[in-house]
Amino acid sequence: MNNSKQNWIIYSITIALVLSISVQTIEFVNKPKTEIPALTSEGWMAPSLFTDRSVQGEERALVIYGEELIANTSRYLGPNGSVAHVTNGMNCQNCHLNAGRKTWGNNYGAVAANYPKFRDRSGSIETVYKRVSDCMERSLNGSALDSNSHEMKAMIAYIKWVGYAVPKDSIPKGSGIKPPEYLDRAASPEKGLVVYTAKCQSCHGANGEGLMAADAQSYTYPPLWGEHSYNNGAGLFRLSRLAGYVRDNMPFNQATHRTPVLTDEESWDVAAFVNSRPRPSKDLSKDWPNISKKPIDHPFGPYTDGFTEEQHKFGPFKPIIEARKK
Repeated sequence: MNNSKQNWIIYSITIALVLSISVQTIEFVNKPKTEIPALTSEGWMAPSLFTDRSVQGEERALVIYGEELIANTSRYLGPNGSVAHVTNGMNCQNCHLNAGRKTWGNNYGAVAANYPKFRDRSGSIETVYKRVSDCMERSLNGSALDSNSHEMKAMIAYIKWVGYAVPKDSIPKGSGIKPPEYLDRAASPEKGLVVYTAKCQSCHGANGEGLMAADAQSYTYPPLWGEHSYNNGAGLFRLSRLAGYVRDNMPFNQATHRTPVLTDEESWDVAAFVNSRPRPSKDLSKDWPNISKKPIDHPFGPYTDGFTEEQHKFGPFKPIIEARKK
C-alpha cells in the first residue's frame, strides 16, 4: 500500500513538472524575440605598449619615457621637478586623460596624422613640437622645452606612436573633444556653482585648488582655477571645449561619452562657473592674426561678427553661428 502511494506521488510530481516545462517552452517560443544589442566601440582605440611591437630598441625606450613624462609631468618638469622647473605642477594627463589614450578624453589619436598643419590661432604651419610647446605655455602655464632636449623628443615620440595607425589627414571618431548640444540661453556661472558643489567639489576642492598627491609633487585631482591652474590661453578656457570634456569624462571614472553623468545643460553651466574664476593670464596679442577666424567661443575681442565678448564667452552661441553663415 505504501509503495503504491509513493509511486502515485512520484508519478503526479513527474506529470506536473512535464506540464510546467511544456507551458514554459510554449511561452518562450511564442514570445517576441528581443534583439541583443551588439557591442559597439566608442571610437578610436589606442595602442598598448604591452602588446604593440611596432617600435623597438632605443625608439621604444624613448616612447616609454615619453609616456612617463605625459603621465607624471610635474615629477620631472614641475616646480620641484628632477629635470627642470618649467611648469605649474599639473601633469599633461590632467587634461589628456590616460596619458592621451582615452577615447573622448582629449586624446592624441589624431595628432600624428594631421601635423604639421596650418592653424588659424598662430596663423602659421605648426609642428608637433609647436603644439606641445603651446600646451606647456598655456595649460601648464610654464615655458617650452628646447626642441632638442631628450624630454621633448620623448614626448613627441610617444604622441606620434599613440596615433601611428591613424591614416594621414584623418580624424578618428573619439579623438578631440565634442561639444554638447548648444543651449538656447547663455551658460550660467551661478547655476554652474550649484553643479560644482554637488558633483565636483569633493575632488577639486571648494576653492578649485585640487588635491595634491601624497608625494607633494603633482596633483591627483588638478586645480581648476587659481595660480596653479591653466591660464586664459589654454584650449579648455574655451567654453565649448571645457563643457565637452566635462560631459564625457566627469566626474572622473564615472562618466563616459555614451553614459554621461552630467546633462548638457549642467556641463555648460559648470564650465561657465569654472572659467569665470580667476586664473593666470597670458599675452594673447599674437593669437588669431586673422580675427575673422576666431572660434565662436573665443572670449577675447575684437571680432568681425558684431557680438560682445560676454556672448562669445558664455553664449548663447546659436545666434553667432547663424550670423556667420550669412
